[in-house]
Amino acid sequence: MLVRKSFSLGDAVQEAHVDITADDYYKLYVNGRYVGQGPAQGNHYHYYYNRFDVASYLQRGENVIAVHVYYHGLISRSYNSCDYRQGLIAELVSEGRSLVHTDRTWKYCTAREYGASPIIGYNTQFQEHIDSRLKEKGWKLAGFNDSAWLSAWEHLADDHRLFLQPTPNLSVYRIKPQSVSSVEGGYLLDFGSELTGQFTMRAKGEPGQKVEIRSAEELLPSGRVRYEMRCNCTYLDTWTLSGEEEELELYDYKAFRFVEVLASPDTELLPDSFAAIVRHYPLDEDACRFESSDCLLQSIWSICKNGVRLGTQENYVDCPSREKGQYLGDNTIITHAHSYVSGDLRMFRKSLEDFALLSARVCPGLVAVAPGHYMQEIADFSFQWPMQLLRYYQFSGDRAFLESMYPIAERMLKYFEAYQGPDSLLHSFNDKWNLVDWPENLRDGYDFSLEKGNIQGCHNVINAFYYGARIAVREIRKALGLPPAAEEMTSRFRTAFIHKFYNPERKLFVDAEGSMHASLHANVLPLLFGLSPEEAVSSAVHLIREKRLSCGVYMAYFVLQALAAAGEQELIYDLITSEDLHSWGNMVKEGATACFEAWSKDLKWNTSLCHPWASAPIPILIEEVFGIKSAAPGWTQVQFSPKLPDSLKEVKLRFRMPAGEFQFEYKNGSAKLRVPVGVKVI
Repeated sequence: MLVRKSFSLGDAVQEAHVDITADDYYKLYVNGRYVGQGPAQGNHYHYYYNRFDVASYLQRGENVIAVHVYYHGLISRSYNSCDYRQGLIAELVSEGRSLVHTDRTWKYCTAREYGASPIIGYNTQFQEHIDSRLKEKGWKLAGFNDSAWLSAWEHLADDHRLFLQPTPNLSVYRIKPQSVSSVEGGYLLDFGSELTGQFTMRAKGEPGQKVEIRSAEELLPSGRVRYEMRCNCTYLDTWTLSGEEEELELYDYKAFRFVEVLASPDTELLPDSFAAIVRHYPLDEDACRFESSDCLLQSIWSICKNGVRLGTQENYVDCPSREKGQYLGDNTIITHAHSYVSGDLRMFRKSLEDFALLSARVCPGLVAVAPGHYMQEIADFSFQWPMQLLRYYQFSGDRAFLESMYPIAERMLKYFEAYQGPDSLLHSFNDKWNLVDWPENLRDGYDFSLEKGNIQGCHNVINAFYYGARIAVREIRKALGLPPAAEEMTSRFRTAFIHKFYNPERKLFVDAEGSMHASLHANVLPLLFGLSPEEAVSSAVHLIREKRLSCGVYMAYFVLQALAAAGEQELIYDLITSEDLHSWGNMVKEGATACFEAWSKDLKWNTSLCHPWASAPIPILIEEVFGIKSAAPGWTQVQFSPKLPDSLKEVKLRFRMPAGEFQFEYKNGSAKLRVPVGVKVI
């Protein structure tokens, strides 16, 4: 719907802000100028509102606040929708005085130009078929005649509980295409790199003439856009012209690089107006800078950074195309990389709260997606929440937040204790999906049936993650000065795990009880979490050296972390810069401008070409190869132990953390680290 409120100001104001939110989403304009959009999705009992400084948008005399409100109406990962809660609330405040607030004097109408259209992705969004003949022209401007519009209805029984959004408002800006070329029927645009946002343009034609807009992440072999995308999205929009020159206003955002604009020859398309309105969480490019003498390493860093940039919207998203969902397991990697890339921990903190909010309301064992009304549960992901919480504390030093979140971690462990067998291990756990890795064909032949709801027996990966969660909670208790948990339980679990899965003759762990198969996954996690006997460490490293990244991109993060735990930095660097089929180098070879969901476009049936869970090289390089790690909460102490390979001649890196800016330089075997004043280097 379109919503308006006209009002007059006698004098110019020096300070004014608008507090605003809508269910599901809004775009705000003041006197015809775009101000902002939001909110970050949330549950009705903890719903976010945004604040915008609008003093510079106001004028003496007549003013208008105009809001385009969207209700999604589908159960999805992208919106908390389909609960019939919808509407708008806003207030304009100047110097502590309320000037305007939503009430029945506001006017609204349905945005009729947005017609019925097919669904994209997993109920994620709709194609947009816009008929400008039905557009309310000038509705954002003061002086527009809205006398035919309806008066708003005040929903006095509304049950939203509102909270100021704890993260900054989205960064929204225009960019021009890097190239525009003629194709049969119109134009082909290349923006040079994957982006998130909407395409916009101006055109003029006879009333009823149509312009077709095809967007895509890649081109077909023919050189035309692949708008029926790998990732289950069909990016095909139509624009029906009114007869006047006008601007295309698509509403929801897409992930794309290429656009085709097609129309009949007598339609006047205006190439100079072609642009993308890009949107993502604000990212200060100076917060993290990286330069390397290794061109491939530089490219890998670049695609990972761009994946993190575009995968951070109002919340972290698994991909900005098919699902737009914040997945708990993905966040283990995304939060780690985003902390370095942005130097901003506010989204990290919010993500932890997003999942914590559902602990009491939905399941103390945690859900896999939050926010978003699509219900999905993955046991492997639940165990990673306390690991993320511990890392946030190590980076931020925010003890009060750690203390407030700690009970959520304990309740999660308590929930899973109900499914332990007499040996303390999880047996036949069917309450949540046992993932191991994704996609299924990248599980390295994991020898255990993972059919949802029909898990029979005891397997390695879920128990290894369970142990890792217990170790993380133990460290949290220590940080809070709480008495240690019963250590005999942890010791008993480790003994049972080794007894169940360790093959002493091969010095390797097997996938499951009764299996003889030793997958990469079954050995990486015990190595990482300290479950491996000392004698098994070299065998596990040898297995990784042989199998390399015989896993999904998600699990590769844990492979690299496990190698770090074994002191195998040379192998870490080799795997990161490899050009095997399963490698970031292969993504670069296939033309990636953001990191992929899988190692290759063809290794998954619906690969998204922007998936920030593939950003592991950023934190792993910084911490394990360049050797820079936080040694005390808030980075007040830093451990410095660089282990760069001889093949890497030069590196420059700087990044921000709460303690300040860190600068690292390496050239011809000599490493130097500059730290903020007061930070101790160990």
